[in-house]
Amino acid sequence: MNLESQIEKISSFQHLELLANQIVEGFISGMHKSPFHGFSAEFAEHKIYNAGESTKHIDWKLYAKTDRLYTKRFEEETNLRCHLIIDNSSSMHYPKLDNGQFFYENKIGFSVLASAVLMNLLKKQRDAVGLSVYSDSYEYYAPEKGSERHHRMLLHKLEHLIKEPKVSKKTDTVTYLHQIAEKVHRRSMIVLFTDMFDSEVSEDANEKLFKALQHLKHNKHKVVVFHVIDRKTEFKFDFDNHPRKFIDVESGEQVNLFAENIKHDYEKLVQNHFDKIANTCAMYKIKYVPVSVDEKFEKIMTAYLVEKQRFG
Repeated sequence: MNLESQIEKISSFQHLELLANQIVEGFISGMHKSPFHGFSAEFAEHKIYNAGESTKHIDWKLYAKTDRLYTKRFEEETNLRCHLIIDNSSSMHYPKLDNGQFFYENKIGFSVLASAVLMNLLKKQRDAVGLSVYSDSYEYYAPEKGSERHHRMLLHKLEHLIKEPKVSKKTDTVTYLHQIAEKVHRRSMIVLFTDMFDSEVSEDANEKLFKALQHLKHNKHKVVVFHVIDRKTEFKFDFDNHPRKFIDVESGEQVNLFAENIKHDYEKLVQNHFDKIANTCAMYKIKYVPVSVDEKFEKIMTAYLVEKQRFG
């Protein structure tokens, strides 16, 4: 049975831990055949060599295989702390899933599985992980720990996010990112999953959002933002040209229109919005990664591993 068939079989039961493990094992196996071989069997015990460091612990055998310099990581070195943040507002529960679709085919399900996948990598590398969930309230917080009991507690919370009934929840990203920034005291990698949706659309609102993201970087944290969207409908506005009623899932506001009439202008505005987010994140030295719910999770894992190496 190939990997995709195994994932399909497991995901039909929505067993988060098994599915995440299957994805990670497939990814690590695939890295043996890729330019990321240096992250494969050895990635738990090595880190990238930084100029100026002692060459005493360079692994020259690994250099011969990868053509990149890595130093051996020792047990007494401090392991990574990673804090995962998930936006659980109503817009993240889009698109509505039909019978037969997998739970990770909408934004919240994709973010939950991506978080479980990162938790699996963190566990393999003996790193500590914490979790925050917010919407119109700060729904959940757990500090960074590395125990098996803590790992299972976080998995239980993630499973709850995809099983809980849908209720109307607005987004208050700015308020809760500031609160999370105050809670995460020790130097950590902070990973945020959000659709960047906000009912307030203005230059001032954007500035407040980026100030909150910048606040996350205090205490020398590394910040990675996964901008989660449904590319087909939210970016390309790919609907047939029948009259449709579009409903804002957070405010309830409705508008009737023919999608084809505004498709060109919509795509242009959205592209400009994405470009501005990317440019502002670059200015603040925040790693920005746009991802669509129809993409594979390799993109998530590769971005995480690359940023972890840079952070270490």
